[in-house]
Amino acid sequence: MQHSYPKVTVGVCVRNCAETLHEAITSILEQTYPHKLMEIIFVDDGSVDETLNIIKDLALKAQAQGFEIKIFHHDWKGLGYSRNLVVKNAKGKYIIWVDGDMILTRDFVKKQASYMEQNPNVAIGKGKYGFRPQGKLVSDLESLEFITTNFRGPEKDLTPLGTGGAIYRVEAVRQVGGFDERLTGAGEDVDIEYRIRKAGWSLAITSAIFFECRRKTWKDLWREYFWHGEGGSRLHKKKVATKLWMFWPPLTLFTEFSRVVLAYKFTRHKIAFLLPFHYLYKRVAWVFGFINGLVKNG
Repeated sequence: MQHSYPKVTVGVCVRNCAETLHEAITSILEQTYPHKLMEIIFVDDGSVDETLNIIKDLALKAQAQGFEIKIFHHDWKGLGYSRNLVVKNAKGKYIIWVDGDMILTRDFVKKQASYMEQNPNVAIGKGKYGFRPQGKLVSDLESLEFITTNFRGPEKDLTPLGTGGAIYRVEAVRQVGGFDERLTGAGEDVDIEYRIRKAGWSLAITSAIFFECRRKTWKDLWREYFWHGEGGSRLHKKKVATKLWMFWPPLTLFTEFSRVVLAYKFTRHKIAFLLPFHYLYKRVAWVFGFINGLVKNG
C-alpha cells in the first residue's frame, strides 16, 4: 500500500544568523521526506549581515532539488509579524519551524508529519532536543538543560514548548488568528500556545530529534535571557496564563536539581552538576529583563 504524504511547509524566520544559517538550511535540504511535498518559506527580518545572501544562494540549490521556495525580506518588524507571513503563505497542511541555529536529523520532517497524521487532535508537536557538544562550558550546559525538557508532559505542564523544532497544524493556527504581531520580541510562541490550548487542541512531545547551536559566552547567554524576560513582561501585560513564576529564582533551583539527575543519567557528562548555577544565572537575567520590560512598557 502506497503511503500518502501531506504537504509540509518549513518556516525559517531569521535575523542576523549568518554564522549558523548555512548548516541549518543544509539540514533541511538533506531531509528524507519527499522534496516535492515540501516548501520552504524564508523570512529575513531586517538582517544586516550576510543572512539574506546565504538564503538566496541556498534557495537556488533547494529549487534544483525539487523544493518550492518563497523568500520574504523586510525591515525589522519582529517575530510575530514574520511568523504570520509564513502562516499566510503556507501551502502545507503543517508548518515546521526551523530557527537559524538549528540542525535537523535527516528523518525529522518525516517523523513530525507522520506523528501529526496519526494524532489529529494535536495542534503542536515539539521535537526532542539532542545533545551536540560545542566544546564551550556555557553552550554545553545549555544543551544539557534543554535535554531534560524532553521528558515533559505538555498536557499537564504549562511550560512553553517553543516554536523551534515544533510542527504546527495550520488549521489550528489560523483558527486562533495566527501570531500576535504586537509581540515583536520573545513570547509570540507562548502566546499562541496558550490560545491554541484554550481552543481545545492538544500539544505533544514527538520522537523527532534536532540540535541547536547554543550561546558560547556568559555575556551572550545573559543577553538572550534578558530578552526572554522582556518578552515575559509583555505576556504578563496580556495576562497570558503560563507559569511565569517558574522563571523566578530561587524557586527555580528546586526543580533544577531533578534536572541534574536526568542530564547526568542520559549523557554521563559531569558538568551536569553545574546546571543549578548555570540555571540561576540565566534566570536572574530573565528577571532583570522582565523588570526592565515592565518599566519600559508601563
